[in-house]
Amino acid sequence: MENKVMTEEKIWSLIGFLEVSPARKKTFKAIGDADYILPSNICRKTNLTSSQVSNALKDLKNKELVICLNEEVSKGRLYKCTDLGLKVLTKLK
Repeated sequence: MENKVMTEEKIWSLIGFLEVSPARKKTFKAIGDADYILPSNICRKTNLTSSQVSNALKDLKNKELVICLNEEVSKGRLYKCTDLGLKVLTKLK
């Protein structure tokens, strides 16, 4: 039971983290439940600059909301939500 409470608290904490940054929130929602997405496609979907998306992705990765599926490449990186990210996504308005 305690683990569920911890997870719930963490989810609300992460929602707050997203809400205070429009760029993070837009980036996160653009990724959504897609199998993968390129940063350039996030830019197109959100009208954010590539540096805004890049900074948002770094923040989202640090909070374990998204993962890069092919970290070893410098161009054509693919991102998707983690299981935690998907849980946050279902609660995010």
